[in-house]
Amino acid sequence: MYELLIGLRYTRAQPREGVANRFISFISLISMLGLALGVAALIVVLSVMNGFQKELRERILGVVSHVQISSESGELADWSQVVQGAARHPRVKAAAPYVQAQGMLSHDGQVRGMMVRGILPEVEDSVADFARHMRSGKLAQLVPGEFGIVLGSELARALRATTGDKLTLLAPQGLVTPAAILPRVKQFRVVGIFEVGMFEFDSGLALVHMGDAQKLYRMDDRVTGVRLKVDDLFAAPRIGRELLRFLDTDAWVSDWTRSHANFFRAVEIEKRMMFLILLLIVAVAAFNIVSTLVMAVTDKRADIAILRTLGASPKSIMAIFMVQGTLIGSVGLAAGIAGGVALALNIDVVVPALENVLGLKFLSRDVYYISDLPSDLHWSDVGTIGVVSFVLTLLATLYPSWRASRTQPAEALRHE
Repeated sequence: MYELLIGLRYTRAQPREGVANRFISFISLISMLGLALGVAALIVVLSVMNGFQKELRERILGVVSHVQISSESGELADWSQVVQGAARHPRVKAAAPYVQAQGMLSHDGQVRGMMVRGILPEVEDSVADFARHMRSGKLAQLVPGEFGIVLGSELARALRATTGDKLTLLAPQGLVTPAAILPRVKQFRVVGIFEVGMFEFDSGLALVHMGDAQKLYRMDDRVTGVRLKVDDLFAAPRIGRELLRFLDTDAWVSDWTRSHANFFRAVEIEKRMMFLILLLIVAVAAFNIVSTLVMAVTDKRADIAILRTLGASPKSIMAIFMVQGTLIGSVGLAAGIAGGVALALNIDVVVPALENVLGLKFLSRDVYYISDLPSDLHWSDVGTIGVVSFVLTLLATLYPSWRASRTQPAEALRHE
Protein backbone atom coordinates (compact mmCIF):
# COMPACT_ATOMS: atom_id res chain seq x y z
CA MET A 1 0.00 0.00 0.00
CA TYR A 2 2.83 2.41 0.81
CA GLU A 3 4.17 1.98 -2.75
CA LEU A 4 0.97 3.55 -4.07
CA LEU A 5 1.08 6.46 -1.60
CA ILE A 6 4.74 7.26 -2.31
CA GLY A 7 4.20 6.96 -6.07
CA LEU A 8 1.27 9.38 -5.88
CA ARG A 9 3.32 11.85 -3.83
CA TYR A 10 6.24 11.75 -6.28
CA THR A 11 3.91 12.67 -9.13
CA ARG A 12 3.43 16.24 -7.88
CA ALA A 13 5.80 18.65 -6.17
CA GLN A 14 4.99 20.47 -2.94
CA PRO A 15 5.78 24.19 -2.53
CA ARG A 16 8.50 23.44 0.00
CA GLU A 17 10.25 21.00 -2.36
CA GLY A 18 13.24 21.94 -4.47
CA VAL A 19 13.55 23.29 -7.99
CA ALA A 20 14.56 19.90 -9.37
CA ASN A 21 11.40 18.26 -8.05
CA ARG A 22 9.20 21.00 -9.44
CA PHE A 23 10.95 20.64 -12.81
CA ILE A 24 10.24 16.91 -12.81
CA SER A 25 6.57 17.65 -12.09
CA PHE A 26 6.56 20.10 -14.99
CA ILE A 27 7.97 17.42 -17.31
CA SER A 28 5.31 15.03 -15.99
CA LEU A 29 2.65 17.58 -16.92
CA ILE A 30 4.12 17.92 -20.42
CA SER A 31 4.09 14.13 -20.79
CA MET A 32 0.43 14.04 -19.74
CA LEU A 33 -0.51 16.74 -22.24
CA GLY A 34 1.44 15.07 -25.05
CA LEU A 35 -0.26 11.75 -24.43
CA ALA A 36 -3.68 13.44 -24.18
CA LEU A 37 -3.20 15.27 -27.48
CA GLY A 38 -2.00 12.13 -29.23
CA VAL A 39 -4.92 10.03 -28.01
CA ALA A 40 -7.46 12.75 -28.80
CA ALA A 41 -6.05 13.22 -32.30
CA LEU A 42 -6.18 9.46 -32.92
CA ILE A 43 -9.83 9.23 -31.81
CA VAL A 44 -10.90 12.24 -33.89
CA VAL A 45 -9.07 11.13 -37.05
CA LEU A 46 -10.44 7.58 -36.88
CA SER A 47 -13.95 8.96 -36.28
CA VAL A 48 -13.63 11.21 -39.34
CA MET A 49 -12.36 8.28 -41.42
CA ASN A 50 -15.34 6.22 -40.23
CA GLY A 51 -17.59 9.14 -41.15
CA PHE A 52 -16.17 9.31 -44.67
CA GLN A 53 -16.58 5.55 -45.03
CA LYS A 54 -20.20 5.72 -43.84
CA GLU A 55 -20.99 8.68 -46.11
CA LEU A 56 -19.43 6.92 -49.08
CA ARG A 57 -21.33 3.74 -48.33
CA GLU A 58 -24.66 5.56 -48.02
CA ARG A 59 -24.14 7.42 -51.29
CA ILE A 60 -23.19 4.28 -53.17
CA LEU A 61 -26.09 2.30 -51.71
CA GLY A 62 -28.42 5.12 -52.69
CA VAL A 63 -27.92 3.89 -56.25
CA VAL A 64 -26.52 0.36 -55.92
CA SER A 65 -28.47 -2.41 -54.24
CA HIS A 66 -27.05 -4.76 -51.62
CA VAL A 67 -27.12 -7.85 -53.87
CA GLN A 68 -27.57 -8.27 -57.64
CA ILE A 69 -28.63 -11.46 -59.41
CA SER A 70 -27.92 -11.77 -63.12
CA SER A 71 -27.07 -14.43 -65.68
CA GLU A 72 -23.89 -15.13 -67.59
CA SER A 73 -25.65 -14.29 -70.87
CA GLY A 74 -26.61 -10.85 -69.56
CA GLU A 75 -30.37 -11.47 -69.68
CA LEU A 76 -32.82 -13.18 -67.32
CA ALA A 77 -35.90 -14.63 -69.02
CA ASP A 78 -37.48 -16.11 -65.87
CA TRP A 79 -36.82 -13.15 -63.58
CA SER A 80 -40.15 -13.53 -61.74
CA GLN A 81 -39.05 -16.99 -60.55
CA VAL A 82 -35.74 -15.50 -59.44
CA VAL A 83 -37.63 -12.89 -57.41
CA GLN A 84 -39.77 -15.59 -55.81
CA GLY A 85 -36.75 -17.76 -55.07
CA ALA A 86 -34.80 -14.89 -53.52
CA ALA A 87 -37.83 -13.93 -51.40
CA ARG A 88 -37.65 -17.35 -49.74
CA HIS A 89 -34.41 -16.33 -48.04
CA PRO A 90 -35.39 -15.01 -44.60
CA ARG A 91 -32.93 -12.11 -44.75
CA VAL A 92 -34.05 -10.70 -48.12
CA LYS A 93 -36.33 -7.70 -47.52
CA ALA A 94 -37.12 -6.58 -51.09
CA ALA A 95 -36.41 -7.37 -54.73
CA ALA A 96 -36.73 -5.36 -57.94
CA PRO A 97 -35.94 -6.28 -61.58
CA TYR A 98 -33.95 -3.94 -63.76
CA VAL A 99 -32.68 -3.48 -67.31
CA GLN A 100 -29.25 -1.96 -67.82
CA ALA A 101 -27.57 -1.09 -71.11
CA GLN A 102 -25.35 1.54 -72.67
CA GLY A 103 -26.70 4.46 -74.63
CA MET A 104 -25.96 7.93 -75.95
CA LEU A 105 -27.95 11.08 -75.22
CA SER A 106 -28.08 14.12 -77.46
CA HIS A 107 -29.50 17.58 -76.65
CA ASP A 108 -28.75 21.14 -77.67
CA GLY A 109 -25.73 20.10 -79.71
CA GLN A 110 -24.23 18.13 -76.79
CA VAL A 111 -23.70 14.36 -76.90
CA ARG A 112 -22.88 12.19 -73.92
CA GLY A 113 -22.50 8.45 -73.45
CA MET A 114 -24.03 6.98 -70.31
CA MET A 115 -25.63 3.92 -68.74
CA VAL A 116 -29.38 3.50 -69.11
CA ARG A 117 -31.14 1.71 -66.27
CA GLY A 118 -34.72 0.59 -66.68
CA ILE A 119 -36.57 0.37 -63.37
CA LEU A 120 -40.01 -0.17 -61.90
CA PRO A 121 -40.59 3.07 -59.93
CA GLU A 122 -43.08 1.46 -57.54
CA VAL A 123 -40.50 -1.04 -56.22
CA GLU A 124 -37.20 0.75 -56.90
CA ASP A 125 -37.23 2.66 -53.61
CA SER A 126 -37.44 -0.65 -51.75
CA VAL A 127 -33.95 -1.65 -52.94
CA ALA A 128 -32.28 1.76 -53.43
CA ASP A 129 -32.72 5.27 -52.07
CA PHE A 130 -33.23 7.49 -55.08
CA ALA A 131 -36.15 9.37 -53.53
CA ARG A 132 -34.05 11.43 -51.11
CA HIS A 133 -31.54 12.28 -53.85
CA MET A 134 -34.07 13.78 -56.28
CA ARG A 135 -33.41 17.46 -56.97
CA SER A 136 -36.48 17.82 -59.17
CA GLY A 137 -39.30 15.54 -60.23
CA LYS A 138 -40.13 12.09 -58.87
CA LEU A 139 -39.50 8.51 -59.94
CA ALA A 140 -43.27 8.00 -60.03
CA GLN A 141 -43.34 10.22 -63.11
CA LEU A 142 -41.68 7.41 -65.09
CA VAL A 143 -44.82 6.01 -66.74
CA PRO A 144 -44.58 3.12 -69.23
CA GLY A 145 -45.19 4.22 -72.79
CA GLU A 146 -44.57 7.93 -72.13
CA PHE A 147 -40.78 7.57 -72.42
CA GLY A 148 -39.77 9.77 -69.51
CA ILE A 149 -36.18 9.89 -68.28
CA VAL A 150 -34.46 10.91 -65.03
CA LEU A 151 -30.90 12.23 -65.37
CA GLY A 152 -27.97 12.57 -63.02
CA SER A 153 -27.19 16.21 -62.16
CA GLU A 154 -23.78 16.26 -63.87
CA LEU A 155 -25.19 14.54 -66.95
CA ALA A 156 -28.03 17.07 -67.14
CA ARG A 157 -25.55 19.93 -66.77
CA ALA A 158 -23.34 18.54 -69.54
CA LEU A 159 -26.34 18.19 -71.85
CA ARG A 160 -27.74 21.60 -70.83
CA ALA A 161 -31.01 19.87 -70.05
CA THR A 162 -33.65 20.73 -67.46
CA THR A 163 -36.93 19.17 -66.43
CA GLY A 164 -39.36 19.16 -69.36
CA ASP A 165 -36.72 19.14 -72.11
CA LYS A 166 -36.77 16.49 -74.82
CA LEU A 167 -33.64 14.41 -75.46
CA THR A 168 -32.68 11.95 -78.15
CA LEU A 169 -31.51 8.55 -76.93
CA LEU A 170 -29.48 6.35 -79.27
CA ALA A 171 -29.17 2.63 -78.52
CA PRO A 172 -26.01 1.00 -79.96
CA GLN A 173 -27.88 -2.23 -80.70
CA GLY A 174 -29.10 -1.15 -84.15
CA LEU A 175 -30.98 -2.46 -87.15
CA VAL A 176 -28.96 -4.36 -89.75
CA THR A 177 -29.70 -3.12 -93.30
CA PRO A 178 -27.97 -3.78 -96.63
CA ALA A 179 -26.45 -0.30 -96.46
CA ALA A 180 -25.32 -0.13 -92.82
CA ILE A 181 -26.19 -0.81 -89.21
CA LEU A 182 -28.63 1.87 -88.08
CA PRO A 183 -28.82 2.64 -84.34
CA ARG A 184 -32.23 2.74 -82.72
CA VAL A 185 -33.28 6.28 -81.85
CA LYS A 186 -36.00 7.38 -79.45
CA GLN A 187 -37.01 10.72 -78.01
CA PHE A 188 -37.35 10.96 -74.21
CA ARG A 189 -38.66 13.77 -72.02
CA VAL A 190 -36.78 14.74 -68.84
CA VAL A 191 -39.09 14.23 -65.85
CA GLY A 192 -36.55 14.46 -63.05
CA ILE A 193 -32.94 15.08 -62.00
CA PHE A 194 -31.12 13.34 -59.15
CA GLU A 195 -27.84 14.08 -57.39
CA VAL A 196 -26.23 11.29 -55.40
CA GLY A 197 -23.00 13.15 -54.74
CA MET A 198 -20.74 10.71 -56.59
CA PHE A 199 -19.47 11.74 -60.00
CA GLU A 200 -19.62 8.17 -61.34
CA PHE A 201 -23.42 8.12 -61.03
CA ASP A 202 -24.28 11.80 -61.40
CA SER A 203 -22.49 12.01 -64.74
CA GLY A 204 -23.13 8.59 -66.22
CA LEU A 205 -26.53 7.24 -65.19
CA ALA A 206 -30.04 7.81 -66.59
CA LEU A 207 -33.22 6.15 -65.36
CA VAL A 208 -36.18 5.15 -67.52
CA HIS A 209 -39.17 2.89 -66.97
CA MET A 210 -38.29 -0.79 -67.35
CA GLY A 211 -41.01 -1.28 -69.99
CA ASP A 212 -39.60 1.55 -72.11
CA ALA A 213 -36.08 0.12 -71.77
CA GLN A 214 -37.30 -3.33 -72.84
CA LYS A 215 -38.93 -1.84 -75.93
CA LEU A 216 -35.91 0.28 -76.84
CA TYR A 217 -33.44 -2.59 -76.48
CA ARG A 218 -35.86 -5.24 -77.77
CA MET A 219 -35.67 -7.44 -74.71
CA ASP A 220 -39.36 -8.47 -74.73
CA ASP A 221 -40.05 -9.55 -71.13
CA ARG A 222 -36.43 -10.26 -70.29
CA VAL A 223 -34.40 -8.20 -67.81
CA THR A 224 -30.72 -7.73 -67.06
CA GLY A 225 -31.08 -8.90 -63.47
CA VAL A 226 -32.75 -8.57 -60.10
CA ARG A 227 -31.62 -6.23 -57.34
CA LEU A 228 -32.09 -7.20 -53.68
CA LYS A 229 -32.10 -5.46 -50.33
CA VAL A 230 -31.12 -7.49 -47.26
CA ASP A 231 -31.58 -6.82 -43.56
CA ASP A 232 -27.84 -6.31 -42.92
CA LEU A 233 -25.73 -4.74 -45.66
CA PHE A 234 -22.52 -6.03 -44.05
CA ALA A 235 -23.85 -9.59 -44.35
CA ALA A 236 -24.53 -9.15 -48.09
CA PRO A 237 -21.56 -11.32 -49.25
CA ARG A 238 -22.64 -14.26 -47.08
CA ILE A 239 -26.32 -13.86 -48.00
CA GLY A 240 -25.36 -13.72 -51.68
CA ARG A 241 -23.61 -17.09 -51.39
CA GLU A 242 -26.59 -18.59 -49.54
CA LEU A 243 -29.02 -17.38 -52.22
CA LEU A 244 -27.69 -19.91 -54.72
CA ARG A 245 -29.52 -22.63 -52.77
CA PHE A 246 -32.85 -20.81 -53.19
CA LEU A 247 -32.61 -20.25 -56.95
CA ASP A 248 -33.87 -22.84 -59.43
CA THR A 249 -31.81 -21.48 -62.36
CA ASP A 250 -28.16 -20.84 -63.02
CA ALA A 251 -27.41 -17.28 -61.93
CA TRP A 252 -24.53 -14.97 -61.17
CA VAL A 253 -24.78 -13.37 -57.71
CA SER A 254 -22.78 -10.28 -56.81
CA ASP A 255 -22.95 -7.76 -53.97
CA TRP A 256 -22.05 -4.15 -53.28
CA THR A 257 -18.68 -5.02 -51.72
CA ARG A 258 -17.54 -6.52 -55.04
CA SER A 259 -18.93 -3.89 -57.38
CA HIS A 260 -17.29 -1.03 -55.45
CA ALA A 261 -14.51 -2.80 -53.60
CA ASN A 262 -11.91 -0.24 -54.74
CA PHE A 263 -13.59 2.61 -52.84
CA PHE A 264 -13.87 0.77 -49.56
CA ARG A 265 -10.44 -0.84 -49.76
CA ALA A 266 -8.88 2.57 -50.33
CA VAL A 267 -10.69 4.05 -47.31
CA GLU A 268 -9.88 1.02 -45.15
CA ILE A 269 -6.17 1.09 -46.06
CA GLU A 270 -6.01 4.82 -45.43
CA LYS A 271 -7.72 4.35 -42.07
CA ARG A 272 -5.21 1.69 -41.00
CA MET A 273 -2.23 3.77 -42.11
CA MET A 274 -3.54 6.82 -40.26
CA PHE A 275 -3.98 4.67 -37.17
CA LEU A 276 -0.37 3.48 -37.35
CA ILE A 277 1.01 6.96 -38.02
CA LEU A 278 -0.91 8.59 -35.18
CA LEU A 279 -0.11 5.67 -32.91
CA LEU A 280 3.57 6.59 -33.32
CA ILE A 281 2.70 10.05 -31.96
CA VAL A 282 1.04 8.40 -28.96
CA ALA A 283 4.09 6.15 -28.55
CA VAL A 284 6.43 9.17 -28.54
CA ALA A 285 4.26 10.87 -25.93
CA ALA A 286 4.09 7.69 -23.85
CA PHE A 287 7.84 7.16 -23.93
CA ASN A 288 8.40 10.73 -22.72
CA ILE A 289 7.47 9.16 -19.43
CA VAL A 290 10.81 7.33 -19.61
CA SER A 291 12.79 10.58 -19.36
CA THR A 292 10.49 11.82 -16.59
CA LEU A 293 11.01 8.70 -14.51
CA VAL A 294 14.76 8.57 -15.17
CA MET A 295 15.08 12.12 -13.79
CA ALA A 296 12.84 11.17 -10.87
CA VAL A 297 14.98 8.13 -10.07
CA THR A 298 18.16 10.23 -10.18
CA ASP A 299 16.60 12.88 -7.93
CA LYS A 300 15.25 10.35 -5.43
CA ARG A 301 18.45 8.37 -4.85
CA ALA A 302 18.55 9.38 -1.20
CA ASP A 303 14.90 8.41 -0.70
CA ILE A 304 15.53 5.07 -2.37
CA ALA A 305 18.52 4.46 -0.07
CA ILE A 306 16.45 5.23 3.02
CA LEU A 307 13.63 2.95 1.88
CA ARG A 308 16.06 0.13 1.12
CA THR A 309 17.69 0.62 4.54
CA LEU A 310 14.28 0.40 6.20
CA GLY A 311 13.70 -2.94 4.46
CA ALA A 312 11.95 -2.09 1.21
CA SER A 313 12.48 -4.78 -1.40
CA PRO A 314 13.60 -4.07 -4.99
CA LYS A 315 10.10 -5.02 -6.14
CA SER A 316 8.60 -2.36 -3.87
CA ILE A 317 10.98 0.29 -5.22
CA MET A 318 10.09 -0.77 -8.76
CA ALA A 319 6.37 -0.61 -7.92
CA ILE A 320 6.71 2.97 -6.61
CA PHE A 321 8.03 4.33 -9.88
CA MET A 322 5.67 2.18 -11.94
CA VAL A 323 2.80 3.76 -10.00
CA GLN A 324 4.21 7.20 -10.75
CA GLY A 325 4.56 6.51 -14.48
CA THR A 326 1.23 4.72 -14.72
CA LEU A 327 -0.53 7.61 -13.01
CA ILE A 328 1.02 10.11 -15.42
CA GLY A 329 -0.07 7.98 -18.36
CA SER A 330 -3.54 7.27 -16.98
CA VAL A 331 -4.33 10.94 -16.37
CA GLY A 332 -3.12 11.84 -19.87
CA LEU A 333 -5.01 8.91 -21.37
CA ALA A 334 -8.25 9.80 -19.59
CA ALA A 335 -7.97 13.45 -20.66
CA GLY A 336 -7.23 12.42 -24.25
CA ILE A 337 -10.18 10.02 -24.43
CA ALA A 338 -12.55 12.59 -22.92
CA GLY A 339 -11.35 15.35 -25.25
CA GLY A 340 -11.28 13.13 -28.33
CA VAL A 341 -14.76 11.73 -27.75
CA ALA A 342 -16.19 15.20 -27.07
CA LEU A 343 -14.62 16.62 -30.23
CA ALA A 344 -15.64 13.63 -32.38
CA LEU A 345 -19.25 13.90 -31.22
CA ASN A 346 -19.40 17.67 -31.81
CA ILE A 347 -17.24 18.04 -34.90
CA ASP A 348 -20.25 19.26 -36.88
CA VAL A 349 -20.35 22.26 -34.54
CA VAL A 350 -16.63 22.83 -34.01
CA VAL A 351 -15.58 22.79 -37.68
CA PRO A 352 -18.16 25.38 -38.87
CA ALA A 353 -17.18 27.61 -35.93
CA LEU A 354 -13.50 27.39 -36.94
CA GLU A 355 -14.42 28.10 -40.57
CA ASN A 356 -16.28 31.26 -39.50
CA VAL A 357 -13.39 32.43 -37.32
CA LEU A 358 -10.69 31.71 -39.91
CA GLY A 359 -12.80 32.81 -42.89
CA LEU A 360 -12.13 29.70 -44.99
CA LYS A 361 -13.84 26.50 -46.07
CA PHE A 362 -12.02 23.26 -45.30
CA LEU A 363 -14.03 21.18 -47.81
CA SER A 364 -15.26 23.45 -50.58
CA ARG A 365 -18.46 22.30 -52.30
CA ASP A 366 -16.94 23.29 -55.64
CA VAL A 367 -14.12 20.77 -55.19
CA TYR A 368 -15.41 18.02 -52.88
CA TYR A 369 -18.67 16.12 -53.16
CA ILE A 370 -18.61 15.58 -49.39
CA SER A 371 -18.49 19.22 -48.31
CA ASP A 372 -19.16 18.66 -44.59
CA LEU A 373 -16.65 16.91 -42.35
CA PRO A 374 -18.43 13.71 -41.25
CA SER A 375 -17.76 11.90 -37.99
CA ASP A 376 -18.83 8.44 -36.88
CA LEU A 377 -17.50 7.52 -33.44
CA HIS A 378 -17.00 3.78 -32.87
CA TRP A 379 -16.58 2.86 -29.23
CA SER A 380 -14.60 -0.20 -30.30
CA ASP A 381 -11.98 2.17 -31.76
CA VAL A 382 -11.94 4.14 -28.51
CA GLY A 383 -11.43 0.92 -26.54
CA THR A 384 -8.61 -0.22 -28.83
CA ILE A 385 -6.87 3.16 -28.58
CA GLY A 386 -7.23 3.18 -24.80
CA VAL A 387 -5.84 -0.33 -24.35
CA VAL A 388 -2.91 0.16 -26.74
CA SER A 389 -2.00 3.55 -25.21
CA PHE A 390 -2.16 2.12 -21.68
CA VAL A 391 0.08 -0.79 -22.66
CA LEU A 392 2.59 1.65 -24.16
CA THR A 393 2.50 3.63 -20.91
CA LEU A 394 3.20 0.51 -18.85
CA LEU A 395 6.08 -0.44 -21.12
CA ALA A 396 7.54 3.03 -20.72
CA THR A 397 7.71 2.61 -16.93
CA LEU A 398 9.61 -0.68 -16.94
CA TYR A 399 13.19 0.44 -17.60
CA PRO A 400 13.29 3.43 -15.16
CA SER A 401 11.56 1.37 -12.46
CA TRP A 402 13.97 -1.54 -12.99
CA ARG A 403 16.89 0.91 -12.80
CA ALA A 404 15.53 2.28 -9.51
CA SER A 405 15.17 -1.23 -8.06
CA ARG A 406 18.85 -1.95 -8.83
CA THR A 407 20.03 1.03 -6.79
CA GLN A 408 22.05 -0.03 -3.73
CA PRO A 409 21.73 2.00 -0.46
CA ALA A 410 25.47 2.54 0.05
CA GLU A 411 25.99 3.62 -3.56
CA ALA A 412 23.05 6.04 -3.43
CA LEU A 413 24.24 7.66 -0.21
CA ARG A 414 27.79 7.96 -1.57
CA HIS A 415 26.49 9.86 -4.60
CA GLU A 416 24.49 12.13 -2.35
